[in-house]
Amino acid sequence: MITITPTFEVPAEIAKGLTDGIYYRDGGVIREVVGKKHIVTWLREAPNASVNNLPSLLDIASSASILNLGISVMGFAVVLHKLKDLEESLQKIQKTLEKIDRKIDLGFYANFRAALDLATNAFAMNQLETRKNMAIQAINRFLEAEHIYLDYIDKELEQRSKLVHEYLLTLSLAYIAEARCHLELEESDVALQRLEAGSRVISDRIRKYIDILLTSNPAAYLHPKFKDEIGLSRLTKVYQWIDPSLDAAAVFEMHRDNIFSLKKDQGSESDYQWVRKLPQAIVAKSEVQGSAWGNNREMRTEAMRRLPKVFTTMESMIETIQRFDAYQFEVKAISKLGISFREWTLLAPVGKQQSEDRALMYLIPSTPVEA
Repeated sequence: MITITPTFEVPAEIAKGLTDGIYYRDGGVIREVVGKKHIVTWLREAPNASVNNLPSLLDIASSASILNLGISVMGFAVVLHKLKDLEESLQKIQKTLEKIDRKIDLGFYANFRAALDLATNAFAMNQLETRKNMAIQAINRFLEAEHIYLDYIDKELEQRSKLVHEYLLTLSLAYIAEARCHLELEESDVALQRLEAGSRVISDRIRKYIDILLTSNPAAYLHPKFKDEIGLSRLTKVYQWIDPSLDAAAVFEMHRDNIFSLKKDQGSESDYQWVRKLPQAIVAKSEVQGSAWGNNREMRTEAMRRLPKVFTTMESMIETIQRFDAYQFEVKAISKLGISFREWTLLAPVGKQQSEDRALMYLIPSTPVEA
């Protein structure tokens, strides 16, 4: 029988395994590198944990995501807080979109918030039948949100718009809220099915969006001006998410010709080919003032200024889907352990260990668990 040991201290063997490359972090879990990539640790943020206090060996702070490391800490209040952050972000984007005569429909966010309130109230009810009926109503609203935001995403992908990122995060929250309802109802099998469905949909759209953000010549991210920000190793990690078989040498060979053609692609010799193919997600033509001869040079300058932030967005989206996928491992673990979701959420260190100033909790299985 598998048992779980919660601790606030990084176990020495786990730390050594991460340092030696035997283990690696995959979203909210630590896994073996070889074989079936069994899970050796689940990660869970401690209450009020700061990203800046997370252990550097886990490489979490550099690729922050809106999602928490575990679905057990993604309660309805947390989802609501993150949803409000997304609304504020979209309101800021709205100001730039006004320049190209576009408006964002934020109306459905109010419906999403209402669904979260309904779910919160549902699980505060004492009567089982009332709780379940209200939860089903909330689930139906989350399903509606999933359909609406998926439609938004597909339309914005066609526009190659910067709105895709926020809508993808909103869609993730809708699936998580729905799955959380099923978990609170102790319907772990249904929760797992919905997370798997969400993963397929979200992964597919993230791949399409990353392809857009890589631009017509991805070697732009290896420009000498970014040598202290974006190295080949970071670009390789993006490509490895798309194709795990790739290594740094393969990525370099993929872009060997692109590196030498970049200057031409970005200049007048090619009629600013790279600039003219830039997506709105990086910079829109209407955002940049030019001269009587156009604004291609100014567009190139502005795009290059924004690329480091765009690259961080790509890394954040990959981190988001990795955490989303790790939620599935968490739900599977609950079934394998034969415990309830509530019992899983209550797992915590006992004795002298205190949560003060501790950023992470480590849930260590007695033997590695198949993902």
